[in-house]
Parts: sequence; structure tokens; C-alpha cells
Amino acid sequence: MTKGEIELLYDYNAWANTRALDAAAALDPEAFIRDLKNSFPSVRDTLAHILNAEHLWLRRWKGEARPTALSAADYPSVEPLRDGFAKVGVERRALLSGLSEDRLKAPFTYHDLAGTPHTLPLIHTVQHVVNHGTYHRGQITTMLRQLGATPVSTDMSRFYLERQAR
Repeated sequence: MTKGEIELLYDYNAWANTRALDAAAALDPEAFIRDLKNSFPSVRDTLAHILNAEHLWLRRWKGEARPTALSAADYPSVEPLRDGFAKVGVERRALLSGLSEDRLKAPFTYHDLAGTPHTLPLIHTVQHVVNHGTYHRGQITTMLRQLGATPVSTDMSRFYLERQAR
């Protein structure tokens, strides 16, 4: 992938996160935190997990050895999550815009949450973050259906169609 394609991928990611947050905002507070026995208990916890992953990877890319994880309990409603995604998005865009194509292809060593070191091309970790969010937004769609709420499409083709229509 080129740097431009990565930037487009993150435009999609922000669009999809916004759609998931908008759908979650329609839930009443009890439904937002209801334990649905998923990978992460609730819609809130799943959104917070997506945000936490974006936050942790950004911290890794910026060279922090042991980044601090975020807690779902710090997000009692959708608005603090929106703020968190916006903050991470601005910081990540600045970081990515300063990377060269060569740097994106270069090896990147990081430590997982257990402290185990891994090395991958930086671009693979950048792609992973979007793929990770896509997986969990799919879970949110199912959770919204379980709650009787209206799910939203976060398909990439829809993103491209909306961009084309503008």
C-alpha cells in the first residue's frame, strides 16, 4: 500500500467509527452498557476496546515502550468516546503524514501487552488497526440488533459511494 492509500484507509476507519458511534448514541444508557456476552460485554465496552487499540498502537508508533491502556469505565456515554476517537485521529494523522513510503515498509518492533517483542513492517501494523476495528464494528452491528436498535452499514463500498456522491 502507498501512503495515500493508508490515508484513505484511515478516512474510511474514521467514517465507520462515526457511524458506529451514531448508532450507539441512539441507545438508552442501560442498553449502551448491557452485558450481551460478547467478546467485550457491551456496545460501550466494544467501542472503548476499538478506541483503546487505536490509542495503544499510536503510542507504540510514537515510541512509547509500555503505553497505558484506556478503561471502558471512563466512557459513561458516547460523547467521551467521540472525543477520544477525534483526539487519536488528529494525532495519528499528524504522525502518518510525516512518514515516508520507505519508513512505512521498514521493520517496526513493538511489545504486545504481555511484554513480548514482535517485529513487522510498520505498514502491516497500520493496516492491522483498521482491520481490528472492522472486526469489532461487525460485533457492534450484531449487538445493536440484539438490543432491538437499528444497525448501520460500515461497508467500505458504502464509504466509497458516499465519497463519490460528494
